[in-house]
Amino acid sequence: MNKPLRRIAIFCGLLVLTLLLRDNWLQYVKADSLREDTLNRRVTIARYSTPRGDIIVDGDPVTGSTASGSAGLNDLKYKRTYKNGAMWAPVTGYASQAFGANQLESLEDGILTGNDDRLFFRNTLDMITGKQKSGGNVVTTLNSAAQSAAYNGLKKQGGKGAVVALDPSTGKILALASYPSYDPSVFAGNSNDDAAAWKKLQKKYDPNDPMLNRALRETYPPGSTFKVVTASAALENGLYKSADEATNSPLPYVMPGTTTELKNEGNIPCKNATMRVALRVSCNTVFGKIGADLGNDKMLAEAKKFGFDSEQFTPVRSSASVFSDNMNQSQTALSSIGQYNTAATPLQMAMVASAVANDGKLMKPYMIDKLQSSNLDTISQTEPEEMSQPLSSANAQILQSMMETVVKDGTGKNAQINGVTVGGKTGTAQHGVENSENPYAWFISYAKLPDGSKPVAVAVVIEDDQANRDDISGGGLAAPIAKSVMEAVINSKK
Repeated sequence: MNKPLRRIAIFCGLLVLTLLLRDNWLQYVKADSLREDTLNRRVTIARYSTPRGDIIVDGDPVTGSTASGSAGLNDLKYKRTYKNGAMWAPVTGYASQAFGANQLESLEDGILTGNDDRLFFRNTLDMITGKQKSGGNVVTTLNSAAQSAAYNGLKKQGGKGAVVALDPSTGKILALASYPSYDPSVFAGNSNDDAAAWKKLQKKYDPNDPMLNRALRETYPPGSTFKVVTASAALENGLYKSADEATNSPLPYVMPGTTTELKNEGNIPCKNATMRVALRVSCNTVFGKIGADLGNDKMLAEAKKFGFDSEQFTPVRSSASVFSDNMNQSQTALSSIGQYNTAATPLQMAMVASAVANDGKLMKPYMIDKLQSSNLDTISQTEPEEMSQPLSSANAQILQSMMETVVKDGTGKNAQINGVTVGGKTGTAQHGVENSENPYAWFISYAKLPDGSKPVAVAVVIEDDQANRDDISGGGLAAPIAKSVMEAVINSKK
């Protein structure tokens, strides 16, 4: 071979090698990033080329798919539909041709579109048999009756709020409601109407922020419901050994290092009250002093056992609830009655009630029971997982007896259910600069059946800017909703 031909051959060889390297780089190294690139329209076309699998509740789909029917968008064949979309949006999230997806629709997109690697065998079989590729299903832990009771209770109350219900023995999420909410169907496509519907739902145009998942993403001062955590800390650290021994609680109580009295709501019997009485009538002085006596470190350690200061993944992410570090005694006192910097999601406070109901064992909350292929074969199954042990079984039973007194003889009477033992705690949390805005109304509870089982624990929070301030209380606004949710779960098991 003469010299010029040899040079051409080498050059062509280098070109081929470069093409091979580039091809392998794109197919193997960059494949994931290219597939997930929002500018890659082929991904969007593939995602909506076939009907998505469904999100299932109690054996029935709460989602669906329909032909897009949008002029000029024939490459996007199907769009998502939702049944009772506003009620289920905090669970499903949305899948939109124009605006992407979130929550379960996003986290399990691979299963729902049929593109998950675990569906390879199923997809290969369908290709051989000529069957259209179809997505798998996400089977949730939700209870439709409980979800309906939660959402309709919030809607009837008006204002804003959220409800979370858990199965204490497993951590299954039975209800996850947020109000106001939105219907994901109205912007599932890619038309001008979809864009207009999306715009109307943004907080900039709707100050009620209907797309905010208040059950998981909003943190509120938990008010007196946090006294359950404080009572747990007192028992676990041996400050008090029973529900019925007198506490060392003066009245008035001046917070350490200050000249400021910690006030109670009304003329209630809080001087040296037992923890049972203090929880029943909701004494700020008793539980504030418990927090100050235990100190920041012990209170923080107990709060963390319940899940505070950590994000939760259900698998949808829940914001971290807050109990601060490096507080002095007076700040710790205020935090121990659910004020100052203390803040909690409704999920977090449901976890508190759940751990107490489950004899001190906190189970990891989750909302996906299993994933299925299109022919309903189980791809993966979620197993209950213990998250922590915030308090001993003996101390949990003491705290149960205290919470049951709250519902039987105290501020939680509106949650009473015939033939069922209910434990609970009300809360009315201050809100705004110098308590200038309407307070938040809280209620946390659990139900215990005659056979001793505890099928449900619930947290409800209500924020109502329009209500008469004097009418706002956890027992008045939130407890009736918790009662209806607990009844729904109990009746569904009959």
